[in-house]
Parts: sequence; C-alpha cells; structure tokens
Amino acid sequence: MPHATSPRASGDGVGGTIQLRATAAALATALGAFFIAPTAAQSFPNRALRLVIPFAPGGTADIIGRPLAQKMSAVLGQPVVVENRGGAGGAVGAASVVVASPDGYTLLLGVNGFLTILPGFAKLAYDPLTDFAPIATVASSQFVLVAHPAVPAQTMKALLALAKAQPARLSFASTGNGTVNHVAGELLNSMAGIRLTHIPYKGTGPMMLDLLAGHVDLGFTGVSSVVPYIQSGKIKALGVTGNARSVALPSVPTIAEVALPGYEATSFWGLLAPAKTPADIVRKLNAAAIDALKNTELRDAYIRQGNEPAADSAEAFAALIQNDTIKWARVIKSTGIRLDNQ
Repeated sequence: MPHATSPRASGDGVGGTIQLRATAAALATALGAFFIAPTAAQSFPNRALRLVIPFAPGGTADIIGRPLAQKMSAVLGQPVVVENRGGAGGAVGAASVVVASPDGYTLLLGVNGFLTILPGFAKLAYDPLTDFAPIATVASSQFVLVAHPAVPAQTMKALLALAKAQPARLSFASTGNGTVNHVAGELLNSMAGIRLTHIPYKGTGPMMLDLLAGHVDLGFTGVSSVVPYIQSGKIKALGVTGNARSVALPSVPTIAEVALPGYEATSFWGLLAPAKTPADIVRKLNAAAIDALKNTELRDAYIRQGNEPAADSAEAFAALIQNDTIKWARVIKSTGIRLDNQ
C-alpha cells in the first residue's frame, strides 16, 4: 500500500490550498507595494499643489513665496496654489502642514522664526527637526529697524540714547512671538541695555498698518516689505540687522557698524513638506525649486527687494535648520528672552 502523504506537506488538499493562497496574497501585496511607490513618484505631480504661507498676506513671506509658486508652477506643469494661514508666529500654518498627507502636494514656506527660534521658547505642536522633510532653501534676508516719523530720533545712536533716557516708553512691533524680528528686538534690548516694549502682530501686513498709523513706535521688518514706505517718507529707516548693508537700502547703515558691534539677526526661507514624503518626490521638488530660482526675473525681484536668492540640496537645508536651532537657543538662554502677551 502506498505511503500516505500529508496534504500540507505536498501542497494538495485544503491545508495546502490555504497556504498557497496566503503565500500568493502576501507576494502580491509585497509586489504591489514595490511598484506603487515608484509609480506615484514617476507621475508626480498630476494635480495642483498647495503652498502654505504661514503668515498674513502682504508681508515678506508673500513677496518671497508667491512669485516662487508661480515659477515652480511653470516648471512642474501644475498649479502651485498659495494659501495664507497666519497665527502664532507661523506655528499655526506649520502645524497644519505637519498633519497633511506626505505625498508632496502640500508644501510649507518655512522661515527660521518658527523652525529654529520659537522651539527655544516653548513646546510646539510639531518638532521642526523630525516632523518636516526639508526640500530647499530659497532665500535669505535681513531686517530693517524702522520708526514712525513722530519718534524723535533720526539715527540708531539717537534712538538708543532716547530709549535709555526713557525706559519702556518706546514700543517695537514684530510679526509675532518667537519670530526672528521679535528676537532681533530683544537682542537689541539686551546688547544696548535698553527696554523697548514688544508688541506682537499676526504678520507684516497688520504690523505695518499700525506702524504707519503711529500706534506703535518702531518695527523690525523685512527690507522687501518697507522700501516704498521708506522712500515716500511714511516711515524712517534707522539700521539694518545683517553684517553688511542691504542692496535695496544702501544708504542705511547696519546696526553693528554705527551702534552695536557684533549685532546680527537674519533669516532664511525654505520649502518643506510633511515628514515621510517619499525621497524621490522631495528630489523632484528640490529640482523644481532650484530650476525656478534660476529664473532671472525672480532673482532680480528678490535682490531688488532686499532678499538674497539661495538654492541648495535638501540635506544642506536640513543642516542649516539644525545649526540655526543651536545658535538661537544659545541667544535665548543667554539673554533671558521671554514670550510676551501670550
């Protein structure tokens, strides 16, 4: 009598059939996962993208982000739709991108204010070092300290003398708690031994409205957003915050050269996506951003408005975020800066 063979061992019968089906299903799933990801990356983008600008309309973020979105639209062959979502110095818009699908269709225009400075003050709804996929740096810029014409000081030295003589009388506006221009003002307070009262706003637009109306005395703002007001005499420029004069305001000295040697507060802007965005898609977006920034019209517009075009790898942008985080954490700790009007 022939030797009986186990159905499971031979692959025949019910047990063998179930096992073979399970194996086939697992193989199909694995192969599907293998082929789906490359297909998604290869077809990207096949619909409109969304660029979240985490500040109110009308400020430096718009000046940098909107023309970049237009040029990237041309490169990618799909619309890049801008959405302004201001609040909490950029943290509200940033948090909305963190929870978006990591498919490359939702992007964030990031600035070091909420990426590297705000985390030094408080725990946020996101971790800038782990919750985003850096794509590329797109621009760097410095700030200009401007004053309403009613402020009785025409130079930085005169302003510091006035602030020392009348502590807490003068106020300075920023685009929000924990932003770069907030820290720029507090660093000035610390280095000069003065006390300017901080008034935070939800973006450059609202801040400029109050500054032009005289509801606040001073403001640290991006050069690009105030050149017309300075040229018309509606506000006056006292000093820029970088280590060299701005191309857009060559007659305005740096604060370091005329009043406080060593003073510097600058910002960078870059594109990010939610963490876990596929590397192939990040590379496509990086290439699109770099290609867009080669456009002479865009570069000239940036430079004219006091911003320096920048384009690098995703890895270089990630390193910049990390290094800037360390720098500003040291400043926050050494100066004892606190968040006001929370």
